[in-house]
Amino acid sequence: MKVIKTQVVIVGAGPVGLGMAVELDQRGVTCVLVEQSDGTIEHPRTGLVAVRTMELFRRWDIVPAVRDCGFPKDYELSMVFCTALNGLLLDREHYPSMRDAPTPSETPEKKQRCPQMWLQPIMAEKALSSQGVTPLFQHRFTHFELNAECVHVYTKNLLTQEEVVIEAAYLVACDGANSPVRQQLGIEMEGRLLSYSVNILLRIPDLVRQHAMGEAERYMFVGPQGMWGNLTVVDGKDIWRLTVLGSRDKMNLDTFDARGWVLAALGTADQPTRIPFEILSVVPWRRSEMLATKFVEGRVILAGDSAHTMSPTGGMGMNTGMQEVLDLGWKLQGVLEGWAETGLLESYGIERRPIAARNISFSTQNFQAWQDTPDPQAVCDQTEEGAKVRAKLGMRLRNATRVEWESMGLQIGHRYEDSPICVPDGTEPTPDDFKDYVGTTRPGARAPHLWLDDGRSTLDLFGAGFVLLILDENVAEAVDALVSAFAARRVPLQLVSIRQKNVQALYAYKLVLVRPDGHVGWRGNTVSNAISIVDTLRGSNVNVVTNP
Repeated sequence: MKVIKTQVVIVGAGPVGLGMAVELDQRGVTCVLVEQSDGTIEHPRTGLVAVRTMELFRRWDIVPAVRDCGFPKDYELSMVFCTALNGLLLDREHYPSMRDAPTPSETPEKKQRCPQMWLQPIMAEKALSSQGVTPLFQHRFTHFELNAECVHVYTKNLLTQEEVVIEAAYLVACDGANSPVRQQLGIEMEGRLLSYSVNILLRIPDLVRQHAMGEAERYMFVGPQGMWGNLTVVDGKDIWRLTVLGSRDKMNLDTFDARGWVLAALGTADQPTRIPFEILSVVPWRRSEMLATKFVEGRVILAGDSAHTMSPTGGMGMNTGMQEVLDLGWKLQGVLEGWAETGLLESYGIERRPIAARNISFSTQNFQAWQDTPDPQAVCDQTEEGAKVRAKLGMRLRNATRVEWESMGLQIGHRYEDSPICVPDGTEPTPDDFKDYVGTTRPGARAPHLWLDDGRSTLDLFGAGFVLLILDENVAEAVDALVSAFAARRVPLQLVSIRQKNVQALYAYKLVLVRPDGHVGWRGNTVSNAISIVDTLRGSNVNVVTNP
């Protein structure tokens, strides 16, 4: 039996598992990455890389590769509501191409369209080129065993049938919605089924030149029965994904007419299109909102789809998992290096579970907006009544779904309310809105972005250890107290002095302590008990819950 020793074992090498490997390597933590496939992407799902994920990619130095992934930079990313591509238009929400879209003032990085078939190889190259990452592709996880000191993860080499055991301090499960790791733990999922759907992956060369709806990121199809599906751009050229919306009843693939649905999307019911197309794959899937009852169980931690599932409406599934990578990486580092208490790992679930629930709610809200199509019976009629129905439904859908595409508050406005590793200051929270973001340094919030005079973003200051921002020159005594307390607990700390007026105004306080994940841990103008602040930040006050 082959035995490999490492600090962390990651089961699952999708985007979240690969991201976990990259983040740990950046922090000097070794890991073994277990994946039962060979890493090939046959049916890409993820397409949107949200702003907060791009900010993380900025620190990993893979933004240029993601920006240059191959998606056409001049492709218009509008949303179109219609009866079919060669049918009748209901309405159109214009959005510019990636080239023409400005970077929002709230962030140094705008979102990016990068399909999984390109994103995953970019992340895999970054992870597998790292010295601290040992990949085990085509190795199937079978089970794990726990003791007080470590976890043993048992895998089978699918090529040789050899059993390979990994001994590690911690196991991170990034193994998807049906997570075998979560199932062995006995952690339940709470939530509900929303519907069943079928994805049809298509090759349609030069499609945008063969219909009248113009370029768009997504075409949403409405018929007499309401919205029945959507066609989403994948590579900006030839590859498309048609999603046929079902109900809560399972769809029978034996009777599912994939070609018929494609014809309905491309043409009209009474005049089928002659646009040539190739069906590459047909994949049924379950749309659900599910949340694990807990994210941490001793030495085993859930991340990504193993901890939650949500409707893809809004593109937050993978992006929620990447936020978990950002939250978990520094906490594993702290515990493994000995400067943090084990309670710091327990705080991962306390902080991230409410955010996952928030993102699930957002995603379901978006899906329900799709279904809000009252009285659609005449939508395809080329009559005066049909035109009125189309105008009414088009405006209704456009207004109801706008927050799905304009969600800055969701992407960077999440905050860790009541976190046991943030020091509250008694101030009122800023509005929690999916659409609009309000920058704040209130403990638990993402430290806001502003451009510094030297060309860097304030976000570029954060990532390695804790950062104490010194925004006033008359705080030497408080700074000395904090430096001494961090040194006494061996917690890494960097001091950064900023005298830039707009930063001082937005950050509001003379001293702001930012955690390695870029969220504010404490702020103040004076320090009364520095060691208490440090102990809170490193997890000393977190109750560790273990099963008997």
